[in-house]
Amino acid sequence: MIVDTGRKVNIAGPQEDSGAVIRVERVHKIYKMGDVEVHALHGASLSVNRGEFVSIMGPSGSGKSTMMNIIGCLDRPTKGQYFLAGQDVSKLNKAQLADIRNQRVGFVFQSFNLVPRTSALENVELPLVYAGVGSSERLRRAREALAIVGLSDRERNMPNQLSGGQQQRVAIARSLVNHPSIILADEPTGALDTRTSTEVMEIFQRLNRERSLTIIVVTHEPDIADYGTRIVSFRDGRIKRDVPVESRRDAAAVLRELPPPGEDEDDEQ
Repeated sequence: MIVDTGRKVNIAGPQEDSGAVIRVERVHKIYKMGDVEVHALHGASLSVNRGEFVSIMGPSGSGKSTMMNIIGCLDRPTKGQYFLAGQDVSKLNKAQLADIRNQRVGFVFQSFNLVPRTSALENVELPLVYAGVGSSERLRRAREALAIVGLSDRERNMPNQLSGGQQQRVAIARSLVNHPSIILADEPTGALDTRTSTEVMEIFQRLNRERSLTIIVVTHEPDIADYGTRIVSFRDGRIKRDVPVESRRDAAAVLRELPPPGEDEDDEQ
């Protein structure tokens, strides 16, 4: 685990670069707004090993979303390097970054980002369409992904026929369909109630445990962060805190303790 907050940090134990699927080294990100330069990241360094479940926290403007965009190859650092599975992706062109996003990284967003007039199954198939996968294989993999999130019986439903929690599960299935090694989730429970949020986190924990997927979740909610194994806190473009979760929450156990669902959106479908 590597953390750089602008000063030298001693790290206990050997660095496990061979296991680091994400390695960000002294990254700066500067946005130019007219004559003004906005420093979103100030030399931040971060290492995430394969199979970790990391929660990223911080107030608005802290740099956490900028770091997420760089990790997801949605943006490039102004200075510094980013290694993904040992490959320096800092200098890749747009087409190369797009290939990485399509093949190695799955994205989940707060607003679901589903295509409105397209069924759940077709929404999940979309990344495979962009990847040029044949129709029969697309269908097989999309159905497999929907089964993982418990929505095999909803594959023909349009987004407006699904609850918020079901839409987010479709989005998770879509993030899985290309068999990525990393899932990046930006406020995935921000628009959901307590039970539905816990259901989403149970899926992430299961994927992390059973498939060894590396999961990174950006959240403002401390209780959601505690579903991970490690919390990285940002402030003013720097990593201020990077600690293991002392008492990790088990989403499946939390669900068992919650009151049975009433006539909520899922029951009405």
